[in-house]
Amino acid sequence: MVKKHARRNASASLRLSYNNLMLHAMLPRRVCQFFLFAALLVSAVRAADSPVKASLVAADISIQPGHAFTVALRLQHEPHWHTYWINPGTGYPTSLDWTLPDGFKAGPIQWPVPHVLHDPHGAIVGNGYEGETFLSVEITPPATLKPGDTITLHAKAGWLMCQDVCMPGKADVELMLPVSADAPQPSEWAAKIAAQPMPQPSAAWNVSAVRDGKNIWLRLISADSTTRELNAPHFFADDGFIQYDQPQTVSSVDNGYELVLPISESADATTTQLVGVLTTETPVAGLRIDIPITTVATGANPKSQTPDTKEPGNSQLPSTNDKLPTTNSLPATLALAFIGGLILNLMPCVFPVLGIKILGFVNQAGHERGKVVAHGLVFTAGVLLSFWTLAGVLAVLRAGGDQLGWGFQLQSPAFVFGLTAVMLIFALNMSGVFEFGLAATGVGGKLQMKSGYAGSFFTGVLATVVATPCSAPFLAPALGAALALSTVQAFTVFTAIALGLSTPYLLLSIFPGAVKVLPRPGAWMETFKQFMAFPLYATVGYLVWVLAGQVSESALLTILFALVVIAMGVWFYGHWNAPGASAGRARFGLIAGFALLGCGAWLGWPHPPASTDITWEPWSAGRVAQLRADNRIIYVDFTARWCATCQANKKFVFHDATVLKTFRDKSIATLRGDWTNADPLITAELAKYHRSAVPFNLVYLPGEPEPETLPELLTPGIVLQAVDKKD
Repeated sequence: MVKKHARRNASASLRLSYNNLMLHAMLPRRVCQFFLFAALLVSAVRAADSPVKASLVAADISIQPGHAFTVALRLQHEPHWHTYWINPGTGYPTSLDWTLPDGFKAGPIQWPVPHVLHDPHGAIVGNGYEGETFLSVEITPPATLKPGDTITLHAKAGWLMCQDVCMPGKADVELMLPVSADAPQPSEWAAKIAAQPMPQPSAAWNVSAVRDGKNIWLRLISADSTTRELNAPHFFADDGFIQYDQPQTVSSVDNGYELVLPISESADATTTQLVGVLTTETPVAGLRIDIPITTVATGANPKSQTPDTKEPGNSQLPSTNDKLPTTNSLPATLALAFIGGLILNLMPCVFPVLGIKILGFVNQAGHERGKVVAHGLVFTAGVLLSFWTLAGVLAVLRAGGDQLGWGFQLQSPAFVFGLTAVMLIFALNMSGVFEFGLAATGVGGKLQMKSGYAGSFFTGVLATVVATPCSAPFLAPALGAALALSTVQAFTVFTAIALGLSTPYLLLSIFPGAVKVLPRPGAWMETFKQFMAFPLYATVGYLVWVLAGQVSESALLTILFALVVIAMGVWFYGHWNAPGASAGRARFGLIAGFALLGCGAWLGWPHPPASTDITWEPWSAGRVAQLRADNRIIYVDFTARWCATCQANKKFVFHDATVLKTFRDKSIATLRGDWTNADPLITAELAKYHRSAVPFNLVYLPGEPEPETLPELLTPGIVLQAVDKKD
């Protein structure tokens, strides 16, 4: 059956390739026939030589009546081929269907420690095994067996094997074992079966799990320093609760480690137990984890909910000699903050004041070096006070926002969208699309003209707050970074920025003659300012990437359009509110700009998904077969990001309340085949229905041999009629 199935798929695929060659390349018929014949020959040879070989082996050379024994399905993978674990990620796990003599009982497959699987391009495709793998099963014979007899074990093994393509595999495996009254001796396979790394529970680790929104915070604490070193820990969930293809953040904590695990979009919301295997590398080892999940309010600080006990708990992972590397980036952050403060002095609205103000210090002090330095110190105090005030406001917000999870805002799509919009606005300001508060600058200029130490102090304050409006784009990234730091660290960062801004003034007050070496203000300063907008645009790009992992595809598309509307609002304000504009023109620019800003914010603001929203699973032929065996209604959507019609269908059909309620009430399984990038399996599936484009939608109804194909343009009525036909 495997050979016949492979040949049939190869023939269908190659007939399609043949037609494409004739239509598009216009090759001579004989050439096409030659390639068709050659490809069929290669396909037939490949089908006869499966890239995964299966056999049944035993750990002992004989069995005793009534004594359990171990057998294993031995899978030999050719290089770069793999099969799947109990939670495959994609594909489906290996299975064994036993045919045993009377009185024999077979236990479940004992799954070895898995590893992350990658396709030839490096993308994560699931969890499973490569090379030589032994899937053990414990079998218990009846006590009535007679020594001297020989028993035969038979099983049908099935698996999915993948490299750059995937194909199902199956084999009938058999094993004959003699019955002996004596204790059995190990077989030639015993050492290899025993060498398979298996998850091992122990009591040296205390393990806890806290759920916070879309993440699980998994903490492992050990009081024994000899078992406290893990190498590259990674968690695999038995039930698919954790998203298999997303990165897991690992950090060191006192006496242990903490992992942040992203929850799968298709996870059961009622899940209260974290079940799976925590693995390490060099050596490969596994910890069996089965613990309750503590749920906190979305945005609450999960660290405050995680036990920090140093007493032994319920689990242990074998130790290694390689410590997990840790990174302390605070010194680098402080260095960048100081440099950012220095750069503020090169802004067009700041730099021209440098020399003038230092000469003002000198004139006010009557050329007395001590007083000149005192003015510089007072100026620095004004700058520091301004930044400390800003940090203090942040600390007050932290104190009031602890219960809201302050410091974890980047897990909130709404916060990330707001920060993205702010960064975009500041970047456009630095690019010259509009200017910040020119009136405020004038007020600042008047206050700076005060004489004495008060004037120097207000110069420092206003250099930060009022008189230097173009510093705002640099303060915004600093504020965003400080949100992820502790209060003490945030104060330190703002102090570094303040010192960077005030250092040139302080140095020039100590060495006033150095004013002569300053470059003259000019057009180069505006060019420099515009150049410095590009790091902010890069930040916008990064934040959009973060949003892509937090919202659906359709929501991300809406957010991108919303950012365009926000940019248009800023342009309206800058174009009609330029210096010298009439009052009516400026008023129009202000109203239109704020109206567009409001529209952009309303359009792009992420909302939590409704409880009836559809959860899509990745499409695979194996998953369709499993769901059909369960007599489920199945809806399959073949789509792509570059397909505008696909996006329209999602927006107007799968956000319809009646459609959502029907899919929920009928427990309709929804699968999505993403064809954004070339996928030979989806291409072949489309070809089965004589299609070569998306959107393409199928509805499988229980008891119907073939699915119903839907038109390209969908309406809620079309979809509801298709899934209600059996009623």
